[in-house]
Amino acid sequence: MRPMRLPLAWSSALLSVALFVLLVGIWQMLTLPKPSKPPPGVSAEYAALMGHGAAKSDGFPTPAQVASTFIRELRHPFYDHGPNDKGIGLQLAYSLARVGAGFGLAVLVALPLGFVIGMFPLLRRALDPFIQVLKPISPLAWMPIALYTLKNADVSGVFVIFICSIWPMLVNTAFGVASVRRDWLNVARTLEVGAFKRAFQVILPAAAPTILTGMRISMGIAWLVIVAAEMLVGGTGIGYFVWNEWNNLALPSVIFAIVLIGLVGMLLDLLFARLLRLVTYAE
Repeated sequence: MRPMRLPLAWSSALLSVALFVLLVGIWQMLTLPKPSKPPPGVSAEYAALMGHGAAKSDGFPTPAQVASTFIRELRHPFYDHGPNDKGIGLQLAYSLARVGAGFGLAVLVALPLGFVIGMFPLLRRALDPFIQVLKPISPLAWMPIALYTLKNADVSGVFVIFICSIWPMLVNTAFGVASVRRDWLNVARTLEVGAFKRAFQVILPAAAPTILTGMRISMGIAWLVIVAAEMLVGGTGIGYFVWNEWNNLALPSVIFAIVLIGLVGMLLDLLFARLLRLVTYAE
């Protein structure tokens, strides 16, 4: 009789839980209080009497302290007690709004331009040097220019998200359109399908997985950049929350925000992965 095997999903979930418990255990061990050594020339009995042998922590928060911070912050996530005291729900909302605005603008520019570049090889070769020069520039390098010209920190943050989001979408859209099989295009021409109809009924469905992959990459970069951008411009957002808590030396809150940033980024990635799966299966 063969031994019963768990499904792959259950096995991977159990392994993830085991790794999480192991990491928390190691974290707990590393943050245990350590007994301090008595000063030179002082007996152990006298040192214990004076408290020199008392256990001391190195200051790094324990898992229990971070867990209590999670409970405290998530209990009332949408409070607003002034400029420097807002709930984590509001801070996330500000960040997601900036990311959504910048990402949406990038979609409006990158997709049509990528379609045109992909359909016309001459234009693709002419614009390629400009794309290759601008693409590697760090988005944060644009922040001083944005602040100087736009005169607004929020708008500057949206502009930085737009700059970092546009390139993966533009390149992937152009590549996906250019990679559509010639046979399909020839059949569409034979059937006298118009250029506009051909773009939406032949090219777009064929290039959709590649386009969505570019959008997925862009969203990951946008969420990565918004944290650093908000640290620079300040005011609101999850990046500002991290920087403000660090200035207050509240390390449990910093770790809480870091974990939350990772969880939100994972959810955004899962959303685009789901869309990509739906488009791929629809073909």
